[in-house]
Amino acid sequence: MIHLPFADRLEAGRRLADELALHRIGRKAVVLSLARGGVPVGFGVADHLHLPLDVIVARKLGVPWQPELAMGAIAGKARILDDRIIRALRISDEDVEQIVLREQAEMRRREELYRAGAPALDLSDQTAILIDDGLATGSTMRATVRHVRSFKPSKVIIGVPVGSREACAGLRGEVDELICLAAPEFFMAVGNWYRNFQQVSDTEVQNFLTEARRRLTTYQSSQAA
Repeated sequence: MIHLPFADRLEAGRRLADELALHRIGRKAVVLSLARGGVPVGFGVADHLHLPLDVIVARKLGVPWQPELAMGAIAGKARILDDRIIRALRISDEDVEQIVLREQAEMRRREELYRAGAPALDLSDQTAILIDDGLATGSTMRATVRHVRSFKPSKVIIGVPVGSREACAGLRGEVDELICLAAPEFFMAVGNWYRNFQQVSDTEVQNFLTEARRRLTTYQSSQAA
């Protein structure tokens, strides 16, 4: 029984890790957290399961005059567009491309900042566990899945603490497994299901990634001793 709301993203990550542990994922697996909100959740998962943690920067494509309304998403070279919204709002191809270029630049900036020169983890023949703090529409996660597939992982799993039923249903066919701890009937927004849903800063993302590497190294050293 999952009791909502979660205290914060770290608690949600630990509870998600408990569920993932039941699925016998194996050691050839990496945790990929969507920045920024998914990183504390992914840290909890990676720390509990003793797996490497990396970050994926995916960006929502907001309607030009209403940025909070998504008309799609990008991750790496993968692009998802909501043609229904684009047609209904008569958004021009030029406006779409302008938004895409702007978000690609921000995506590159964040990736360079978060990794600080470190290479992305090798996903070939690995189980890729994609983590976010929740699924609302699912468009950002869908773009992420398609981006990650290009690196030839052996398996792709989505893990989220909470999600809308529509988003979860729409994504199940795109991955090998989808684990969602709670899918409330009346979803509204991801933040409604956390007591503390403060924005995660760039510095916090960097700190979580650094601490995850430190803890994994310590664990591996203790196992080898």
